Amino acid sequence: MSNCRIISFANQKGGVGKTTSAVNIAACVAALGKRVLLCDFDPQGNASSGVGVDKTGEYTVYDVLMGENPYNALVKTEFENLHCLPSSMSLAGAELEIADENKREAKLKTALDMLRQDYDYIFIDCPPSLGLLTINALCASDGVIVPMQCEYFALEGLSQLMKTLSIVRKKYNPRLSLDGVVVTMFDGRLNLSLQVMEEIKKHLPGKLFRTPVPRNVRLSEAPSYGMPIKYYEKHSKGAVAYDDIAKELTERL
Repeated sequence: MSNCRIISFANQKGGVGKTTSAVNIAACVAALGKRVLLCDFDPQGNASSGVGVDKTGEYTVYDVLMGENPYNALVKTEFENLHCLPSSMSLAGAELEIADENKREAKLKTALDMLRQDYDYIFIDCPPSLGLLTINALCASDGVIVPMQCEYFALEGLSQLMKTLSIVRKKYNPRLSLDGVVVTMFDGRLNLSLQVMEEIKKHLPGKLFRTPVPRNVRLSEAPSYGMPIKYYEKHSKGAVAYDDIAKELTERL
């Protein structure tokens, strides 16, 4: 049995820094010397372009869901120890295409289990919904990281996601655990930010990553250059935060 850990980045709410966290934690963990695969499971494909991977390759994660050998879709990025399983727009129709198939929730798991032996970590960037694609990702995963913004409605979204996790545990994947909550777009000057962090600590003891990710211009610029923040501007506040989170993650696990 390989020691690879498969972790989904999930939050049904869009715009919470989910892809940003998946891309940057993957790159920072890879820079620590771990073999990392970033699986872009969002039809928008932002995680692929965030690591400089062109989504017009011959095979994508969509083909893998449809039965293509996952090794044919792997792309080596130009960043240390980091590979990518790119997404494509076709993925948007995949939910309908596999809806009637047997074991439809385990399609991604079957593919990633073939790749496990080659990696220490596989990070999956989920779409911002709780549909069949996200269910596939959760069935394939050992753990989940929830990126969330410091705002009032974020806590409501978190409790909805926790319900989904417990359903997936009961029905498909009893080993699924919550690996942590990453607070994004943090502004320490706002009372609300601090209150939301306190709430998370209270409801999910031991699950909040110590370092919140601050609002950071460099962090929003980096994807347009196809680079994780560590390689775009390694001394920026965003890069330092994701470095800390990556270290904490590898220590915890």
